[in-house]
Amino acid sequence: MNGASREALHAARERLDALTDATSVDAAKLAEELAAVTALLDREVSLRRVLTDPAQPGEAKAELAARLLGTQVGGETLDLVSGMVRSRWSQSRDLVDSLEELANTADLTAAQKAGALDDVEDELFRFGRIVGSSTELRAALTDRAATASAKGELLRSLLGGKANAGTERLVARLVTAPRGRSLEAGLESLSKLAAERRDRMVATVTTAVPLSDAQKQRLGAVLAKLYGRQMHLNLDVDPEVLGGITVRVGDEVIDGSIAERLAQASRRMAG
Repeated sequence: MNGASREALHAARERLDALTDATSVDAAKLAEELAAVTALLDREVSLRRVLTDPAQPGEAKAELAARLLGTQVGGETLDLVSGMVRSRWSQSRDLVDSLEELANTADLTAAQKAGALDDVEDELFRFGRIVGSSTELRAALTDRAATASAKGELLRSLLGGKANAGTERLVARLVTAPRGRSLEAGLESLSKLAAERRDRMVATVTTAVPLSDAQKQRLGAVLAKLYGRQMHLNLDVDPEVLGGITVRVGDEVIDGSIAERLAQASRRMAG
């Protein structure tokens, strides 16, 4: 992706991370709904062109998406799609590619929340090896004349009850809706997404006042360099910290707030 599409996808990834970090959000359901929207826009070329037309106001495109999808998907999915169609895209197909990536990421997040991400990553790898070693199986899974239901049935016979449900959903979408990719390329893309999800860390950042976009970017870059991993920032504003910043990554706390420094000074005086 180039230019505007790359920026739009980055913003959509951040919105998805913010949604799925909430314990109340069903990431697997979100994945299913995003996959359905992907399939719709993949079929309806004229619709996706309208939704990515730079000459149309972003709010008008979001309202169109709400009219089309409002009764078909949940609020979280609609918020994500509305935000995406408000963005600018270099090509209309980039919107569909990005929706597909978000659907896959949501399924991987569901696996991560269930403590099964490593299993899914391993199963994707092993499935790729199985397909690569069997010309007949690969031919059956990529046969353009075969129906999606027939391919789905074949996959269920291969994976049903033997693999994580998330793995089954990811592979089923890839096989039944390859969208012009080879099976090998699709599995490689899924494995890459799984690896990125496994390496992702979350930092909870508390400040007295909201951070600017530039401050968020600088902080994210510093933390990524410090921990050697991609870092997602969960931002919280608490006037009681008085100033400075508090960062929690897992069990580790980096406290640079004025409130903490005052508390330390008070403890030293009392001692």
